[in-house]
Amino acid sequence: MLRACTVHELPPGESVRIAGPEPIAVFNADGELYAIGDTCSHQDASLADGWLEGCFVECPLHAALFDLRTGMPSCLPAKQPVRTYEVLVDNGVIYVQAEHLENTEDAA
Repeated sequence: MLRACTVHELPPGESVRIAGPEPIAVFNADGELYAIGDTCSHQDASLADGWLEGCFVECPLHAALFDLRTGMPSCLPAKQPVRTYEVLVDNGVIYVQAEHLENTEDAA
């Protein structure tokens, strides 16, 4: 599991980026926590820098919308989904279940 931040560091309507070989964006959408691949599938832009609208994030580069629940784009120019990750909270700390990333780093 990857540590994102504490619950208090991620208020509703905000996001945080976890750097790594595959960056992950964690969002607090009205109290619900979601984690998706941070890089827009259309072009290299950080979704953590986008605009949160309910359960959707708008890419800051070309305004593609991604559903935080599924990773699916809901409009062009993005056509491919971004990966979704399980979010866990333990003792007030937000974690993202991303074992394949940890295994990739160990193999390098």
